[in-house]
Amino acid sequence: MKISEVAKLLDLPISTIRYYEKMGVLPDDLILRDKNKYRVYTLDSINYLRVLKAVLDAGFSISEVKNMISINGISDNLLKDLLETKILEIEDTERELEKSKKYLQDLLTDDISCEHGFGRP
Repeated sequence: MKISEVAKLLDLPISTIRYYEKMGVLPDDLILRDKNKYRVYTLDSINYLRVLKAVLDAGFSISEVKNMISINGISDNLLKDLLETKILEIEDTERELEKSKKYLQDLLTDDISCEHGFGRP
């Protein structure tokens, strides 16, 4: 399958797929080349990209993904620990966002005015 087809199938820009390749999170062995040197994506590479997209969407960074790749065979326990750690990070972020939301709601109910400039009643 060509990169344009994969991009459409996975709802990813072509530039993002190339970026993953450049950053080393899309291994070379998953990208074949045809006789004209065009990239050819197999079912394995498409499935890999699905997983990659899912973990990045869940909040893992490119750096974290590179670390997981470098382990080359993550045990179930290590994977579980990585996922649980990410869940805790997401929950911390949710708590911080909730605090920020509450603060903004309080500002709204205080009926603040900025007639003399931002933050100057």
